[in-house]
Order: sequence, then C-alpha cells, then structure tokens
Amino acid sequence: EEAIFLRKKITLLRAFSLLIGSMVGSGIFISPKGVLKNSGSVGFSLVVWFACGLLSMFGALCYAELGTRITKSGGHYIYILETLGPLPSFLFLWAEFFAIRPANSAVVSLAFGRYMLEPFFAPCAAPVPAVKLVSLLGYYMVLTLNSWSVTWSARLQTALSIIKLLALALIIVPGMMLLAQGHTENFQDAFDRQSLVLDKLPLAFYAGMFAYSGWFQTSFVREELVRPERNIPLAVIVSVITVIVGYMLTNISYYTVLGTQDVLASPAVAVSFVQRAFKSLISVVPVLVALSCFGTMNGGIFTFSRTLFVASREGQWPPLFSMIHIRRHTPLPAVMLMFPLVTAMVCIGDIYHLMNFFSFSRWLFIGLATLGLIVHRHRHPELHSPFKVPLFVPVSFTIICLFTVAMSFYSDPVNISIGCTMVLSGFPVYYLIIHRQMSSRCRSPFYYLTHKLQLLLEVVQQEIKTY
Repeated sequence: EEAIFLRKKITLLRAFSLLIGSMVGSGIFISPKGVLKNSGSVGFSLVVWFACGLLSMFGALCYAELGTRITKSGGHYIYILETLGPLPSFLFLWAEFFAIRPANSAVVSLAFGRYMLEPFFAPCAAPVPAVKLVSLLGYYMVLTLNSWSVTWSARLQTALSIIKLLALALIIVPGMMLLAQGHTENFQDAFDRQSLVLDKLPLAFYAGMFAYSGWFQTSFVREELVRPERNIPLAVIVSVITVIVGYMLTNISYYTVLGTQDVLASPAVAVSFVQRAFKSLISVVPVLVALSCFGTMNGGIFTFSRTLFVASREGQWPPLFSMIHIRRHTPLPAVMLMFPLVTAMVCIGDIYHLMNFFSFSRWLFIGLATLGLIVHRHRHPELHSPFKVPLFVPVSFTIICLFTVAMSFYSDPVNISIGCTMVLSGFPVYYLIIHRQMSSRCRSPFYYLTHKLQLLLEVVQQEIKTY
C-alpha cells in the first residue's frame, strides 16, 4: 500500500546521539591501559589522547565534506567507490565484513559482558565463559532491536547517549575534586623519556583512536538524515569537541586516583577507579559503562547494515542485502548478516589482540577515503559543496593515517600481517566473481536461493531512491 524505502528519521538530535553513542563506548573504559602501555608514561599518554582527538576532528571534518559532496549512504565504502573506483571499495568491503566490523563488535561486546558482570564477582574477575555468554546476549538484543524498528533503535541511542555522558561525569567529578585538593603525586615525572618506545607508539594511537572511533557514523546513514547538508557538519563538530574534552578530563581523573601500575594491572580501569574513589557506587558505575557499550553496539549495527545495503545496491554484494522488510522498513537481511562472525569472534577472541587486528585495516581505508576527497576535489572543481575544509586537513590526515599503518608493521607484525592478508585475499574474489558479474551483467548464481529467502524474510527491493 506504500512505497518501500528507508525513511528520513535521523534528526539533528538523533545524529548527535548517534555520534556520541558510537564514540563514547567501551574505548574510554578499556583503552587507557593500551595507550599507557604503549606510550610509556602518564604525560605521553595524555599527549596521545589529545593528538587522537585532534586527528579524529580532522577526519570528521573530511567526512563531513564528503557527506555533502556524495549524497549516498555507505560511509567509507561509498566514498572510496565514488572517488577511487570499484576495486579498492570492494577490498574495503571484504576486510570490513570479515575482519574490521566483527572484531570491533566483538571488542565492544566483550567489554559490555565484563562490566555487566563485574559488580557480581568483585573483587574477583568474572569467569571468562560467563563474560562471553553475557556479551553474546547483549549483542543479540541489539541485533533484534535493529531488525524490528529504525525509530526505536534511534530512540534507544538517544537515551543511552545521556547515560554515557552521566558515566563520564561520575568519573570526572571526583577526580577533579581530588586534583583540586592537591593530589598530584601520580603526575610526578609525567614525561619519563626512558620508558618511551617509539616503535610502540602506533599501537598507542590505535588504542586511542579506537576510543574515538565513531566520528564517521553519520556518513553511513546519509540518505536517512533530515537536512544532511546542515546537520552532518553541525553534529560532527559539536560531538567531537564534546568527546575530546570528556576524554581528557576522564584520563586525568584516572591518573589522579590510580597510579600507572594500577592502570596497567586493571582489567577494567573504570571499576578500579570506583573501588578507589568511592565504594558506595561500586555497583552503579560498571552498569553505566556496560550500558555505554550497549549503545556503541547499537550504533555499530545500525550503521554497518547500511554499508552492506548500499554495497548490494551497487552490485558488489549479493542482492538479498539491498532489500527492506515490507512492514518494518528496516534492512533486515543486512542487519542479520553479522550474526555468525561476531559470535565466533566473541567466543575465541581477546580484546587487545582483536583491537590491533582490526585497527590496521580500518585506518588504511579511512586514509584512502580522505585521499579520495583530495582526488574528488581535483576531478570536480566545478562541484559546489555547502561545507568545505582547508586542503591541509585531508592531506595531513591522510599522511598520518598511512604513516601509522606503515609503522604498525614494526610494532605488531603478527596481527598486522593477518589483517593485511585479509585485505589482499579480496583480490581474487573481486576478479573471479564481482568484476566478471558486473561486466557481463549476468543473473546472480544464487538467484533462486535469494528468491526463497526473500519470501521467508518478507523483504523487497527499495522502490524509491532517496539520494
């Protein structure tokens, strides 16, 4: 009775909540350990946190301009496709589906499970099987919600964003109070050069950038945004500044209350902080942190399903995943596709190894996307963009991303080599299947299976293109 397409339901407030909810997740509660371990000292770790925030702002501004130039959803994928061509975009899609996104989701899910169970087992660590079980239950709940309703997913994201900011406030306020009282002993010799190891700095940046990751999320849902030319830049700038200030104050609070050895020894830094600062809230803060991770999972599923949706629409992914539920108006097949891979990675993975594993591929392709902005400007100088950043912003951001990716081979050669192999494994798939199918425009070999699944899931192709 009505056209089937993804509605424009993401307002400015929901865009802001999507960005805050995606950035403030497990990262600020687990990454301080990784940043400190690889930077060597309190002072250098704070420099890394600020540098990561500044770098995130540069990247977010680049993506804001790309979002006003290229009017399709899909984030990194569509930007690389439109600026650098189909091969690099498919390699991104291949690495994103098989490595980046499931590993990222597994990291956030495991953090959710760990913090959710922490109050029940403190002062002991929660059993690993129980953590993984709760992690999977949380992920499946978010998966179900995103399959059911776009509106309710967006409303949940708004509510959880408020909870995230409250969780940060509960850490910042007591830390600042102690600092004002003169408790600065943990900042003595903050810049100890003897503990600085330069070849480990890329891993410190990976951990810090993981905490900030999410500044690009509005680009994935561009077609569902209300007034995207205005709301994308506005939401990006306000949200990234908010998170930079919050993260710097949170880390200062951590170091005011906890020493470097306490941070390095803690499996859950926020819980150790609460145990030391005020025991009356020992059972509250971990739950707030877990809900924060829950919001990050929600934002990740919400946005990545749109990447698969757009890739399928562009002919680089099976056609089933460009279909929408006839009543719910959600990209149901694309939402459900990540289910098996995330389950496997949660069952077998470790947080910090997973973080290094997916960070290489993620920052390689983000660097290529901002390189694409430079290329797009050169090819289309006549194109008017309502939002434009100075050229040095995409140039410096691209150079830093690609340099960090190159340096990481020295820092963690095993995990980085696995990530590189995952990217390169997409070459034969592209030339044997995707390129041949797009050139001949032949019917998909899975046509009849797709038809049966379409009937089972009650999904159809989008009827109206909103871009």
